[in-house]
Amino acid sequence: NRPWKHSDLFFFFFSDETKEETESHILECKTIMDRNNELSYIPLHNDLYSSDIQDQIYTSRMLRQSMHIREELKKNEKLYECFESPTDLDLKRKKLLNMGRPPVYDRSALELTNEKKMMLRKGNNPHWRFLLNDNRVNWEDRILGPISIDSASVSDPVLIRADGQFLYTLASVVDDVDMGITDVVRGSDHVTNTATQIQITEALSKSAPCYSHHSLLTGPAGENLSKRLGVMSLRDLRSAGIEPMAILSHLARLGSSQPGELFNSVNDIESVFDITTFGAAPTKFEMQDLYPITSKYLSSLNFSEVKKRITSAGATEHLWDVVKQNLITLDDFQYWLNLIVDGVEPLVNDLDRDYVNQALLLMPSAPLNEQSWENWTNDIKLTSSRKGKQLFLPLRKALTGKEKGPDMSRLLPLLQKIPKQI
Repeated sequence: NRPWKHSDLFFFFFSDETKEETESHILECKTIMDRNNELSYIPLHNDLYSSDIQDQIYTSRMLRQSMHIREELKKNEKLYECFESPTDLDLKRKKLLNMGRPPVYDRSALELTNEKKMMLRKGNNPHWRFLLNDNRVNWEDRILGPISIDSASVSDPVLIRADGQFLYTLASVVDDVDMGITDVVRGSDHVTNTATQIQITEALSKSAPCYSHHSLLTGPAGENLSKRLGVMSLRDLRSAGIEPMAILSHLARLGSSQPGELFNSVNDIESVFDITTFGAAPTKFEMQDLYPITSKYLSSLNFSEVKKRITSAGATEHLWDVVKQNLITLDDFQYWLNLIVDGVEPLVNDLDRDYVNQALLLMPSAPLNEQSWENWTNDIKLTSSRKGKQLFLPLRKALTGKEKGPDMSRLLPLLQKIPKQI
């Protein structure tokens, strides 16, 4: 039930539509491979970004494969050249729509004689379309179930632009065939593409992968998440302090019929992941949902697991154990470290000021221990009419600058600077 159950290696593909995008992503891939940059933020299997992969995929090799497949499709009369300009195609679409017919390409290029083609080539570079079979394409989608697409209702897709650029529809088939891809998981907006790509794959006498089309993620208000706009990139999430396992845990269940839960490792996710539990309805992805999961994950870690990530001097295992239940992100640890060393600006209401100052006069003498908080508050009770929250909360706010936080009996002995008066 897992996409990776029958395979040993994952590939992430950048689907580029311009030369600039391709060059940008090649550079990004090199950065990932050389420095374990963005991908290493997510703790996937090391093989995914290891420089030891025996058969690394280079653009020049894929280009050669694309050209080979291009010639094979031409030979089999499945790829044909067209000369219509964007304006010509737009006029054809509008005419069909005005007639109440679907805007499907009319295949007029197939009617061109060789002489006409030679003449057109002198002034224009052709673009190339794949000749679809006019039948239904059926497959069993791992998420959506049985899918059937009527190819007659779809235009023959452009696979190669007039400038020679191979488009996604062909490039992804080249990759799948060349690398023996067995499972493809992608967004439900690619369902129609899949029908076309199955035909292309079959035209090459190859077996199509198993497809799974997941629901599309939207923003909190239902807006589309655009990779072109850089919405919630890994870089953004990392800068916000979101833990990688929080992202993986959330995405492992987001849009599925299973309840959310925190996983401690990729292996834990793999052992229970079932792609068939996911649905087709658009799913909202909210960055704020990742913070509680990050907090829960941090609270499960031992100091040895985060020590290398804490760069400030003075961090100790004891302090980590005292405050880890109160961290939203790892960056919050610095607040508590600064607090115990330098103190904090007290958070005191004017109505509580006299009470807090009287209480500070009763502070036990150093050295303090984990009984000091209880002893101190018991002494305060004898001289004050306050009880419960009215007694404890002003003291916490004065000493920590926060209304919530770690157990004060454990935190108080660590404070190196306690104010005499406020």
